[in-house]
Amino acid sequence: MAEAQDVETLKRRGRRRLVGAVALVLAAVIVLPMVFDPEPKRADVAVNVRIPGENETKFSPKVEPKAPEQKIEAKKAEPEAKKAAPAGEFAVQVGAFANPDGAIAKLAAARVPYYTEAVKGNLTRVLAGPFASREAAEKALKQLKGMGLDRGAIVKAG
Repeated sequence: MAEAQDVETLKRRGRRRLVGAVALVLAAVIVLPMVFDPEPKRADVAVNVRIPGENETKFSPKVEPKAPEQKIEAKKAEPEAKKAAPAGEFAVQVGAFANPDGAIAKLAAARVPYYTEAVKGNLTRVLAGPFASREAAEKALKQLKGMGLDRGAIVKAG
C-alpha cells in the first residue's frame, strides 16, 4: 500500500510540474516579445480634430459629399412649402435633415411659420420663423422643445 501512495504522489508531482512548465512557456511566448521589442508600434495615421468656436466662421467640411441619387433629385423637384426667408430679424434653426418631411409636418401642425434652405449635399435646413424679436424666437423655441424638436437654436434670419 505504501508503494501505491508513493506512485500516486509521484504522478501528482509530475502533473503539477507539467502544468507549471506549460504556464511558464506561455508566459515566455507572450511577454518576452513585448519586452524585447526594439520599437513600439505606432498608430498609422494621426487624427487631427478641430472643433470650431462659436465666434468663428461657418463650418465647412473638407470631405466632398457623395453625388445625390435620382430619387433625391425627384424630391427636390417637387415644390416645397416655402423656399426663401421672408424679412425678419430672428429664426429658430430646427435642424438639417436628409428627409425634412417629419419636422415640416410638426411645424405645420403647430401652425409655426417656417421655411427651408438647401444645404450642401442632400440636406435641407428647416428654420422656424422669421420672428421680429428675439423674445418671440425664444417663445417659439420653447414651443418647439415641447413638441420634441429640442435641438433648436436661435439664429439671424436670412
